[in-house]
Amino acid sequence: MMEKMIFGRYLPMESFVHRMDPRAKLVVITLFIGVIFLANNLLTYGILVLFTFASIFASKIPIKFLLNGLSFLFWIILFTFFLHIFFTREGDVIFTFGWIKIYEHGLQQAIFISLRFFLLVLITSLLTLTTSPIDITDGMESLLNPLKKLRFPVHELALMMSIALRFIPTLMDETDKILKAQMARGVNFSEGSLKKRAQSVVPLLIPLFISAFKRAEELAIAMEARGYRGGEGRTKYRLLKWKGMDTLAALLVILLGGLLYVFRS
Repeated sequence: MMEKMIFGRYLPMESFVHRMDPRAKLVVITLFIGVIFLANNLLTYGILVLFTFASIFASKIPIKFLLNGLSFLFWIILFTFFLHIFFTREGDVIFTFGWIKIYEHGLQQAIFISLRFFLLVLITSLLTLTTSPIDITDGMESLLNPLKKLRFPVHELALMMSIALRFIPTLMDETDKILKAQMARGVNFSEGSLKKRAQSVVPLLIPLFISAFKRAEELAIAMEARGYRGGEGRTKYRLLKWKGMDTLAALLVILLGGLLYVFRS
């Protein structure tokens, strides 16, 4: 399970994307999330696909590793695809089978929305794969720093998100261990009715929750023992530096948005 888990996992490598300032990565991803909604035809989605895979190539993350880690999303994307095919009734009818009718606009929306969702997940996955949790925390806190004047708990929010990302792989590993232990004790998670399968999950969830609360308590005790008192008066050992390549990456996404606006239907 851990071999396929990519959310919250950091792969230390030497690449253009790894060397970027974490603030620049957060800005680029935020801009990309807004830009992707400008695409509405084959040409604009083709440009998005090229940009996405060029970003993956620049990060030097193996594409096979990335796709294997997102394999569980296949069923969600497939569900989204068929949802739009069967319930979007606009345009000409291109296929009829009994009560099932597939419309031209429904097929187009199914392809485009599914592709949009897939590209969003690919790009956002690059953030955690190329940025350590501590860098994400520092970048997020720096970007939200102006909100401190409004007494918004910026440091605490960034820390919580960083800890959540950090412990996703740990909890998945713990789930895998508990699953194997319960199967060794005779629990069957794959047979029986839907009700029985749901009931068999209980022996998995209870130890997982207990383990999660225990880890949270141990982390809190460790932070208090080291004198952690929140972000007030806190200094940083490593300072973030915005470089020319960070500006270039942001400008590329803005240029991408301009291209999509020009070529959209």
